[in-house]
Amino acid sequence: MPPENALPLVLIPGFMLDETLWDEVVESLPATCEVHRANLLKGQTLAQIARHVVASAPPRFVLVGFSLGGYVARSIVQQCPDRVAALILIATSLREDSPERQKAKQAAVDASAHGQFRGLSLAAIRQSVHPQRAADTTLTGRIREMGARMGHAVFATQSLLTRAGVRPHQIQCPTLVIAAAQDALRQVEEAEALCSQIPGARLEIIQGSGHMIPLEQPQVLARLMMQWLAAMPQASPLL
Repeated sequence: MPPENALPLVLIPGFMLDETLWDEVVESLPATCEVHRANLLKGQTLAQIARHVVASAPPRFVLVGFSLGGYVARSIVQQCPDRVAALILIATSLREDSPERQKAKQAAVDASAHGQFRGLSLAAIRQSVHPQRAADTTLTGRIREMGARMGHAVFATQSLLTRAGVRPHQIQCPTLVIAAAQDALRQVEEAEALCSQIPGARLEIIQGSGHMIPLEQPQVLARLMMQWLAAMPQASPLL
């Protein structure tokens, strides 16, 4: 049984990824950890998605956001700061989409609107993993299947989200930022910039992983999370 003061983890996945993203991470956590897996299926803005996540979350929790889920996590902290005991941001950024990037996303949504939606393109998926894993059909197929399950309507909503308006310097809870050294989608410099804007935040960099850290290095990710929580002042709320 977990200790009486244990707080659950709320895990938020990223762009076109579902709750199964966390399977190996959860398997690597202590058996005493209570885990709640959120999804990004409801809401048309970051703030709306954040409120949907909070609606089914425990009263107080440790919040973990991956990639797009990191933007949602920051919105949760902004809207409900008293409910978040600690924050872990993985492979995410402060950057907003440029006008050019917004146009490219709209074009991708329009192009995929006809016919059966089969998930993200293999080219995009291969870019999201470590170069040595680009030919791993088990890994890339798993990522594509998640997107296919979520469907084109979710793809359109998530692609066109405005990633602005969440001020990191307002985050007051303990925060850990985790990046991957070989992430082609989110550079280490982005993690450093994010970390520098959050008072007291700590940065950890994982080697041997592309953007998909929870799938590529789940054991390392779980270990870093637990070590950081255990080292928090007044001990970890989980252990």
